[in-house]
Amino acid sequence: MTNQKDLSLAYSPGVAQPCLEIAKDPETAYKYTNKGNLVACVTNGTAVLGLGNIGALAGKPVMEGKAVLFKKFAGVECIDLCIDAKDPDDFINCVSRLAPSFGGLNLEDIKGPECFYIEEKLKQIMPIPVFHDDQHGTAIVCLCGLINACEIAGKDIKSLKIVLNGAGAAGIACTKLIIAYGVSPDNVYVCDTRGVIWPGRKAGMNEFKKSLANKNITEDTTLKQIALGADVLIGVSAPKVFDEEICKGLAKDPIIFAMANPEPEVRPELAKQWRPDCIIATGRSDYPNQINNVMCFPFLFRATLDTRSSTINEEMKMAAALALSELAREPVPQEVKDAIPGRDFTFGREYVIPTPFDPRLISKLPPRIAQAAMDSGVAQIDIDDLDAYVAKLVRPKCRRV
Repeated sequence: MTNQKDLSLAYSPGVAQPCLEIAKDPETAYKYTNKGNLVACVTNGTAVLGLGNIGALAGKPVMEGKAVLFKKFAGVECIDLCIDAKDPDDFINCVSRLAPSFGGLNLEDIKGPECFYIEEKLKQIMPIPVFHDDQHGTAIVCLCGLINACEIAGKDIKSLKIVLNGAGAAGIACTKLIIAYGVSPDNVYVCDTRGVIWPGRKAGMNEFKKSLANKNITEDTTLKQIALGADVLIGVSAPKVFDEEICKGLAKDPIIFAMANPEPEVRPELAKQWRPDCIIATGRSDYPNQINNVMCFPFLFRATLDTRSSTINEEMKMAAALALSELAREPVPQEVKDAIPGRDFTFGREYVIPTPFDPRLISKLPPRIAQAAMDSGVAQIDIDDLDAYVAKLVRPKCRRV
């Protein structure tokens, strides 16, 4: 904006014309404004990282960081909104009225079980896609790693005994996506601080936990008991809960995903000391196999916005997980090796999940997710030429359709 003409177009009087067009046809907001490339990252600060219920203001650094990641990795504009409303209905009442400004909504750091209620209500109310990254982003990257770890260990994922410790937002989402992939619910045992969730249990239950109750369990059972002989042990719970006895009791070539952050359920060096045959992943960047949802949410929203999808459905989440798992099997470019020197990026026990610094994420994930959106009928814009779409995605500073 360098002269009077620019000013008159950017603001008064020129700005009145698109206002009138949008008033006549709301769809033109996607043409005349940045709505179609703008996401809100929203929290009430009730479950910030592993820090707990520290409040909306204290959660702002996380939201600002998230906004940076959206922009850096996928060219998606993002505004952080920290809502001082711990009551779920107050929060919903506030956030649901923000739809005119945004093309999508990313919920963040909201404690369970309220987060499930909030997400479902907002999805029903708002005319834009709503996504809770703590749940679904974590689940997508977890499934990617699990698919590849099973391939490396020579295990059939659909016949394994899987124990998941932690029945909060991420734990429940991980369980649901694993089951959606084709694992029988009978083979998945979800634990909380009271032990295995089973149909007859009374204490500490809610409707979300009940949906994951394993019918093969008929009495109270501890994590230590159920982990005996397990092929897969996934933690989205608390530091240091996977002790020596639990790790040594796992099946041959166990897969351990210890995702508590910043201190995992077990440190990789300890897990490998107790179980040299294990494949282990954590949420930390200073160990190989980091389960980091930054490899998911920017690209998921990129495709969602570009297809103007009405929702982010299971097909789109599964497409993201499968695209990620396939990417890990491809040779890694030199710039990834340069970004994290000293790491072995050969597909194997120390590399089952891609890294956030892989430049191919922007070209691999959005087209697969966009195709899933179109195939499942939620896309309102069809991308006819996916090759041309990829070319635009990888062009610097030009990542929109």
